[in-house]
Amino acid sequence: MADKKNEDYAIRVPENSSGKESDPFARSPTRKTHPINANPGLSQLDNNGPLSIVAYCLASISMTVVNKYVVSGSYWNLNFFYLAVQAIVCIATITVCKQAGLIKSLAPFETERAKKWFPVSLLLVGMIYTGTKSLQFLSVPVYTIFKNLTIIVIAYGEVLWFGGNVTPMSLLSFGLIVLSSVVAAWADIQSALAGDFGGTDSNAAISTLNAGYAWMGLNVFCSASYVLGMRKVIKKMNFKDWDSMYYNNLLTIPVLVVCSLLLEDWSSDNFAKNFPVESRNRIIMGMIYSGLGAIFISYCSAWCIRVTSSTTYSMVGALNKLPIAISGLIFFSAPVTVGSVSAIFLGFISGIVYSVARLRQSKESQASLPTTRPPISASSQSSRDANS
Repeated sequence: MADKKNEDYAIRVPENSSGKESDPFARSPTRKTHPINANPGLSQLDNNGPLSIVAYCLASISMTVVNKYVVSGSYWNLNFFYLAVQAIVCIATITVCKQAGLIKSLAPFETERAKKWFPVSLLLVGMIYTGTKSLQFLSVPVYTIFKNLTIIVIAYGEVLWFGGNVTPMSLLSFGLIVLSSVVAAWADIQSALAGDFGGTDSNAAISTLNAGYAWMGLNVFCSASYVLGMRKVIKKMNFKDWDSMYYNNLLTIPVLVVCSLLLEDWSSDNFAKNFPVESRNRIIMGMIYSGLGAIFISYCSAWCIRVTSSTTYSMVGALNKLPIAISGLIFFSAPVTVGSVSAIFLGFISGIVYSVARLRQSKESQASLPTTRPPISASSQSSRDANS
C-alpha cells in the first residue's frame, strides 16, 4: 500500500537531518561514495538513469496488473481484506529492512504523530478502497484514463485552498483529459452493447460499467482529498523518507481489519468462491506481491529522482500511462477498438501536455523578479499555512 497508491500527484521530497527539505534533483552530499576499486559495477548500476526509469515503469505496471488480477475474480468481494494484507506485508517488510539496516531513516512510532496523521490515513483508506472497486469493474485502460481526472480536481483544490493557479496550457491538458475520458466511456459502452465482454449479456455488461464509473467518480474525489489533505498535514509532521509510508500502512491496518470483519462475508463458502482451488496460490502470491510492490514503487521513484532530472521524472510519469494501458489490453483481453485506442492516445497526450505545463509554470515562477510578488505555489502556500 503505497502513498501511491501512487501514485502520480506528488513527489516525496527527502529531508535532511535538520528537518529542512533538500533539493530532490541534486546529489546528496551525505550520499556514500564507492571507492574506485570497490564494486564498480554496483556503483554504475546505482547511478544508471535509464535503468532507474525502467525499474520505476516496471514496478508501477506490475502493481496495476497484479491488483487487477486479484480483484477480477467473478465472485471477488473481499477488498478490505486484500488491502489489509497489503498493509501488513508492507509494514512487515519495512520492519525487516529496518532491522537489517537497509532503512536508516525510519523514526520510532509516536502516539501524538499518529493522532495527527490518522485523518490522512482514513482518506487513504477511502482512496485505495474505491480504487480497487473501480478496477474490479473497469478495464485497466479505462481505469488509467479516468484516473487522470484526479489531476483536474487536485489543481482546482490547490486554487481554492492553497493559492495555486491554472495556466492556459494546463486548461488545454484538462480539456484533453476530459475528452479522453468521454471517448473511453463511449468505446466501453459500444463494446458492451456489441457483446465484446465475453459471455455476459449487454444489459449485465452495461450495469457492470455503470458500477465501475460510479466507483471511479468516488475514487477521483477520494484521491484528490487524500493528496490535498496530506499536503496540509505533512509539513507539520516533519516526516522523513519512509515515515509517511510507515504511518499510513500501520494506521490503516486496524481500520481495514475491522471493516473486513464487519462488512465482508467470512463464511467458508464465500472464501471458497473468492479463492478457488485452481487459482488460490496465484491469488495469494499476488496479494503478497502487491504489498511488496508498494515499496518497490517508492524506492524506484526516489532512485529515478536522484539520478535523473525533474523534467525526466515528470515526463516518465506521463509516458508511463501508455504502457500501463497497453498492459490491460495484453493481459486481460480488453476490447481493442478504434475508440479504445483513440482514448488511450488522447490520455497519453494529455499527460504529456500537463507535465510540460507544470514544468513551464515552475520555470516561470523561478524566473520571476524579486521586485514583484510571484504567484504562490501550492506547496509553498501549504507550508505557510502549516506553520501559521
